[in-house]
Amino acid sequence: MSSQPITDTPNVPFASSFAAPSAASPPSASPAAVAPGGEGYFNRELSWLAFNERVLAEACNARYPLLERLRFLSISGSNLDEFMMIRVAGLVGQVQRGIDKPAIDGRTPSQQLSAIREKLAELSALQQDIWRDIHFGLAQSDIHIADEQRVNPEAHTWLEAFFLGEILPVITPLALDPAHPFPFVHNEGMGLLFTLTRDADQEKIIEMILIPTALPRFVRVPDDHAAGEAIYISIASLIQRYAKSLFPGFTIQGDGLFRVLRDSDIEIEEEAEDLVRTFRSAIQRRRRGQVIQLELEEDFDPKAEAVLLQQIGVHEAAVIKTDGMIGIDGLSEIASEDRPDLKFDAYSPRYPERVREHDGDLFSAIREKDIVIHHPYESFEVVVDFVRQAAADPDVVAIKQTLYRAGSQSAVINALIEAAEAGISVTAVVELKARFDEEQNLKWATKLERAGVQVIYGFTDWKTHAKVAMVVRREDDGFRTYCHFGTGNYHPVTAKIYTDMSFFTADPKLGRDAAKMMNFVTGYVEPHGLELIAIAPLDLREEIYARIDTEIANAKAGKPAAIWMKCNQITDSGMIDRLYAASNAGVSVELVVRGICCLRPGVAGLSENIRVKSIIGRFLEHSRIYAFANGHAMPSPDAAIFISSADLMGRNLDRRVESLIPIRNRTVHDQILQQVLLANMLDSEQSWWLHSDGSYSRVETEGKPFNCHRYFMTNPSLSGRGGALEAGAVPKLSLRKGRGG
Repeated sequence: MSSQPITDTPNVPFASSFAAPSAASPPSASPAAVAPGGEGYFNRELSWLAFNERVLAEACNARYPLLERLRFLSISGSNLDEFMMIRVAGLVGQVQRGIDKPAIDGRTPSQQLSAIREKLAELSALQQDIWRDIHFGLAQSDIHIADEQRVNPEAHTWLEAFFLGEILPVITPLALDPAHPFPFVHNEGMGLLFTLTRDADQEKIIEMILIPTALPRFVRVPDDHAAGEAIYISIASLIQRYAKSLFPGFTIQGDGLFRVLRDSDIEIEEEAEDLVRTFRSAIQRRRRGQVIQLELEEDFDPKAEAVLLQQIGVHEAAVIKTDGMIGIDGLSEIASEDRPDLKFDAYSPRYPERVREHDGDLFSAIREKDIVIHHPYESFEVVVDFVRQAAADPDVVAIKQTLYRAGSQSAVINALIEAAEAGISVTAVVELKARFDEEQNLKWATKLERAGVQVIYGFTDWKTHAKVAMVVRREDDGFRTYCHFGTGNYHPVTAKIYTDMSFFTADPKLGRDAAKMMNFVTGYVEPHGLELIAIAPLDLREEIYARIDTEIANAKAGKPAAIWMKCNQITDSGMIDRLYAASNAGVSVELVVRGICCLRPGVAGLSENIRVKSIIGRFLEHSRIYAFANGHAMPSPDAAIFISSADLMGRNLDRRVESLIPIRNRTVHDQILQQVLLANMLDSEQSWWLHSDGSYSRVETEGKPFNCHRYFMTNPSLSGRGGALEAGAVPKLSLRKGRGG
């Protein structure tokens, strides 16, 4: 198939022209009156599917190396799996319980499921088309997947020995008949059904083999057996290839591969007495959740399929048949093939210049001036060093930190353990409700507690999603608090591929506020007299509302008025309505929303002054930055700038502990606004416009395209002494003219 970007919508002329907004007088009606019945909003689930379609488009991006395209394809598969296990499972549960409460766009759960399944069929077919295209390209580059024709006698000998020695001992044939109970198939489990005829009496039986999760999805034939080519065989294909050794005395009439996805959401009752024990039990229940989707090979034996459907208890509507790859997410194993010529150029993040100038002493550097770090362009190691240096510092008396996702290999966790063992008072807020990281976080919590760390699990019904670390240090003039506030997790792996901001400060006001926030989580002590930080679910929503209202007032007074926001999702109707009101008042609103966006831009009388773009590229956009013109033309040194852990979603604003941090240091303020945020606004190479009908199209530009990821990879560090603002400045492009500048 073509390797051109995938889009069903035409590119529009204004995509790169930055045209002025309409000068029409804004209506006086509220957004709810302008757009009754949910017509002013996009459906959350369909918007998410549109996001995954943009991810899929990157798998067709001709500018990307082949293995990177394969990686995007595998990511789209993993994304869809999670979507099915959580979002679709939730809707199925609502329908089964008779809940017909409409979504933000007015659709009932059953109507949403109908639209989702129609779109899923399109995306699944599209994934297979892209897979066939990439599969062909990989073969041209001497990487062969499940290609029997490439298996020479030497490779065949190795594969057979591998099967007999490494696979046969761990798989078990299971007969499916009244004498044998149907085996349990775990979530994301794969299996094979064989239709057999016994040679002695010609009796037909069906056998199942479940593929253990301990086995890889693919086996790579060693180089010395593959004639200089990379040859991958899936475990399923290998079992099928040598199945005769499993069933002596039988003739194999047919076989078929299947895969199961189950409801994986975890619900915790508010009155749970022991949160740890409750979560351990809930994780076990999740593995046995209701089947939400069954993937089958197209030529699956009809009799075997009937048995499978009946025993698993899945409706035909939840069955996807394909003549291509089952379990697209597993292709990530092949994407790691050691072929630098088929991958992005290697990139090593920079270590902050400011810290180097202080001989690596982070506390000295932070004490001199606030520092902002831009991941993944600047090393996450500086965040680890913040905790590691604190652990080794005899003047440090206390460390407090929130941990939402920390990964399976965490230097931050190890540093906290070292600090506790050194006699420092260490408090860690470990969030057990971090989806799909619950089990890992339970392990970390146990390890931390054994080392003497005071482990807190936070609120039963709220997730602690804020990214905060505090170090209290004894100095000549008394105790000083050093803080790290982040937009991303303390996770060493995602920090290499997610774009996030790390803000280090010794500002006493921020230190006092951080202490109150930690006390709120650890002791339910509601913070009073906060000086700078806004906290969800207490007042973060109101703070953003107030900032939007200020822009509305400025617009009505004839002053410059603009709102620039960068986040991952916008789904909250209250926040959307407030932005609609700003648009109607003449405020220029520029939004960079990577994923779900329920806001409908560009509608006359509703949102004509709002534009929304999505950036999908080499790195995953993850930082949350909120900027308000504050009566000045943007980008202005007097604008109000905030970084946050929160997206504009109801769950973030009302059901999570989040932080909104004002940036007051002039250098850091200008770096975030005039470097990071403006570069995102001006990106034209990996950006998509959202249109008023819900479709997306790639941004087109008449001049040289600008790639913000490439820009940050090749320009000076943000954490230098401000030189990046002059030396490697963002291109001299201007946003649309209007009241916002």
